[in-house]
Amino acid sequence: MAELKTKPTTQSVSDFLNSVADKNMRADCRVVSKMMREATGKRARMWGTSIVGFGTYDYKYASGREGSWHIVGFSPRSKNLTLYIMPGFSNFDRLMLQLGKYKTGKSCLYIKSLEDVDRKKLKALIDGSVKFMKKKYSVK
Repeated sequence: MAELKTKPTTQSVSDFLNSVADKNMRADCRVVSKMMREATGKRARMWGTSIVGFGTYDYKYASGREGSWHIVGFSPRSKNLTLYIMPGFSNFDRLMLQLGKYKTGKSCLYIKSLEDVDRKKLKALIDGSVKFMKKKYSVK
């Protein structure tokens, strides 16, 4: 089985965030980082070269594949700020209706700017996803 390529690194989160070229994106990253730190009680850690993650959990699929991943995280991409909401969004239907302008993937929330979303609803989504993960997994 192929090993997961994206793993925690010793790269500085501060240096990474300081390197975000767009000042608005950089500011949004700092706000999201604070929300995630408060939700998890964990310090930020780089995962690979471009993901900021908080906490870890171990998973094992029915196929036998297993690994560790962050319980919540984000990455500033060229077009969007991507938030990794690991349980996905099906448990948060009502909240998602009130969030604002966004797109989603399976566990990814794509937003152009924090100006496009209700920050209180975003914080509630992050808090709720972390609570879900803590109930389902042994979070480190």
